[in-house]
Amino acid sequence: MADAFEEEPEETVSLTEFLKEVDDQELEADLVLGADEGTECTYVKGYMKRQAIFSCLTCTPEGNAGVCTACCLTCHDGHEMIELWTKRNFKCDCGNSKFGVSYCKLLPSKDNENGENSYNQNFKGKYCTCGRPYPDPDAENPVEEMIQCCVCEDWFHEEHLGPDSTNELQIPRDEEGEPLYEDLICHMCSSTCSFLQLYPQIICAPHKQQTAATTSKEKGVETAPSASGSSTMPENGSTSVIYNVDPGVPDRNSKSVHDDKGLILGEKSDTCVLGVDLLTTELTLGKSQPMFLVKNWREALCRCGKCSDFYARKKISFLLDKEDSIAEYEKLAKQKRDEKMQQQEGADLDFLGNLGHVTKMEILSGIADMKDELQSFLQSFDGSKPITPDDVRQVFDNLKKRRRMD
Repeated sequence: MADAFEEEPEETVSLTEFLKEVDDQELEADLVLGADEGTECTYVKGYMKRQAIFSCLTCTPEGNAGVCTACCLTCHDGHEMIELWTKRNFKCDCGNSKFGVSYCKLLPSKDNENGENSYNQNFKGKYCTCGRPYPDPDAENPVEEMIQCCVCEDWFHEEHLGPDSTNELQIPRDEEGEPLYEDLICHMCSSTCSFLQLYPQIICAPHKQQTAATTSKEKGVETAPSASGSSTMPENGSTSVIYNVDPGVPDRNSKSVHDDKGLILGEKSDTCVLGVDLLTTELTLGKSQPMFLVKNWREALCRCGKCSDFYARKKISFLLDKEDSIAEYEKLAKQKRDEKMQQQEGADLDFLGNLGHVTKMEILSGIADMKDELQSFLQSFDGSKPITPDDVRQVFDNLKKRRRMD
């Protein structure tokens, strides 16, 4: 009985685990923020392709405004903030007419409103068709995974990703549960992107495969192209859909395609891959089903003049832009992070280079002593055990003794 009243041992981590956790957290933050240091308001950059955005419910409780990382840190410190991850073609609202008498501390002079910004229920802290917050305090699992639609940019619970909640949605995953898709188009946006039915070679998820011939009106779930290039279809029409296409060799007389803001989207060809005019073609649709899209699916989209006009009228030209994808955003963020770390290393070398010889040697000697002492400590220390304050004090005591001996 006495053991039942004993205090549980304090949870500890090893030095290796702690350093890895810190590095992982820094990397995750950089990927979400796009490696933005948060020192300058992004308003001057205009409608950025993609950036981290926050909603301040303290200043705009109606959830009709968004601010950049720098304004979140500087102008709204201590406020009730909602992290929205990233938004496309967004311009920082901080300090405009939606904030009343409050002004932006970083850039006071701004337009009254950013007319091209798009807002959804996420700005109010609500997500999915259920309109619940994340994390949901009333949910059995408050950290339940959600998936973002690459069109409307709302987030959805897996069980709410279909128009009929009575049928369990089959999400393409491998045997270990890892997703076999890169982007999602939710069931509410799938009608806007129904033209994807016209692309050939559709492949169903690996948990339900059946080889079959396909037509432009048939749907399937894609995992990855098979080596033989054959197509497979789901056994019934209740599964979600995804399309993989091979547009063939681009036309040699291609031209760059730009959206209405002058952003280069891809290569425009005079020859239509689909061979139809999407503006006049009527598509026969079944039930609205979400689409799970594999890596590099955007590169397969036709970029001929008529198709490009169709995308523009539907206001989905961003689908042609590779940099609009979250994967590309995180890739660019990682590149910026690596460049920043290299610059920091270069700045340290420049700092040393500008010092006098004696000062430089003292600093380098101190660094060498610290390195040697840490190396000696780590070699004699069991990495699976926690580091205590006494261990840290011992390292610095040894350094002091070494300096006195020198």
